[in-house]
Amino acid sequence: MRIIVDAFGGDNAPLAILQGCEMAVREYGVDILAVGSEKTIREVCGKNNISLDRISIIDVEKVMPVEVDAAEVVKSYDDSTLAVGLKMLANREGDAYVSAGSTGAVTVGASLFVKRIKGIKRAALATIIPNANGCYMLIDIGANKECRPEMLVQFGIMGSAYMEHIIGVKSPRVGTINIGAEDNKGLDLQKNANEQMKHAPIHFIGNVEPRYLPQGACDVAVCDGFTGNVVLKLTEGLGKWFANELKGIFMESAASKLGYLFVKGGVSNFKSKMDYKEYGGAPLMGISRPVIKAHGSSDARAFKNAIRQAKEYTERGVIAQIESSLEQMKQRAVEQD
Repeated sequence: MRIIVDAFGGDNAPLAILQGCEMAVREYGVDILAVGSEKTIREVCGKNNISLDRISIIDVEKVMPVEVDAAEVVKSYDDSTLAVGLKMLANREGDAYVSAGSTGAVTVGASLFVKRIKGIKRAALATIIPNANGCYMLIDIGANKECRPEMLVQFGIMGSAYMEHIIGVKSPRVGTINIGAEDNKGLDLQKNANEQMKHAPIHFIGNVEPRYLPQGACDVAVCDGFTGNVVLKLTEGLGKWFANELKGIFMESAASKLGYLFVKGGVSNFKSKMDYKEYGGAPLMGISRPVIKAHGSSDARAFKNAIRQAKEYTERGVIAQIESSLEQMKQRAVEQD
């Protein structure tokens, strides 16, 4: 399998990206197409003993800065490492694409160069968040600040397909994030989306209050990108605060330090469960070919896991499952008419 990588996207590029690529080649047996300055890539690999075995370099000098408007990816930066990689994916020169670059630029570029799945209104970013049952998917987390009801329905379909075929959850429970569980709660967006979701080929359970997400209330939590981004950042902040508080408790005295020795394994497992680096990145769902948006601050391990995610997303046919669900929904609409 050939994974196209933006070697100069992200805060720690290109070193962390190249280290992650080397690890992915060794652990997952993939071939990497690294898009970026060949001279710089070879210098970085030489200085850091990074093997270029099964890593091909696509020589591109221009890099798109994060602060540049996302729309420029198809204008002034259509020859950047980010854009060239997406064009390669569109031309089927690789099987999947991974970048830790600008979220907005990846979303715009993927939508315009690679194109959306037929029938999908908007692509959505999704992320996996740990909870009491293992994890749940939050979709959308920022690609679409404003949404229409039919868009939320499609997010639910896409999230359900991912959780079933990548995470292995049978008949994933799909819920709409809302201020209450009752059907009459929320704005027109949530009310209308819920009515439509009842007829979609998913296991829809209705509204879910955010406070119940950590307890495992649903497997796919659907919302507009503004709400999703707020939920995600609050969750990340609370996780870091809790980890720091826990560390402080164990460091208070000699007795507490001794007690830590007996629970060290459990604490380590909890920290690993909360670590975004284990999940790697966020799939840009609704695009016709696999695109994974890695965290902007990804280190080598996080980027390696983003490549793993791209490999699994491709191998397990999530896009085909989404297309099948859309066809089922279309057929139901015809039968009802």
